[in-house]
Amino acid sequence: MKLPDALRKAQSLGLDLVEVAPTANPPVCKVVALGKFRYDISKQEKDKRATGAKLKEIKFRVNIDDHDYLTKIRHGEEFLDRGNKVRVQLQFRGREMAHQEFGLQLMEKVRDDLSGMSQVETAPKITGRNVTMTLSPLPANRRKRRFAPPPKAAESDIAASPNGT
Repeated sequence: MKLPDALRKAQSLGLDLVEVAPTANPPVCKVVALGKFRYDISKQEKDKRATGAKLKEIKFRVNIDDHDYLTKIRHGEEFLDRGNKVRVQLQFRGREMAHQEFGLQLMEKVRDDLSGMSQVETAPKITGRNVTMTLSPLPANRRKRRFAPPPKAAESDIAASPNGT
């Protein structure tokens, strides 16, 4: 459509003619209300900014059980997979302070287990009764999950069982 025809049509509808893609050949225009168009553009840009990296935290204790450890590692992988940074915090209580080497070994284990998803941003650091380490996610194409969540049972499998449990 020619420019004068497009302008005439936009004016007859009480709307504006907005150039959407100026670099295209021929340039692409749209007949819209300019205020609403600007609002939609600003909303899209705001949504893009809101997906920035947040800082999630996982807390450990020195005497953590294997199952609890795996659950927390899975949560850490999930956080990293979504593009969030993860702060790993290890807390000592009472006499556990006498054997800080066990805590540092646990932090190394966490670092190694999450190495497929992250890189160490801040090395393990002892501050009082805590050891903290910050992990940042790898680029999406280099991430590899090692501890995928267990598959959920399908509804049909539950209904097919003889006792229904």
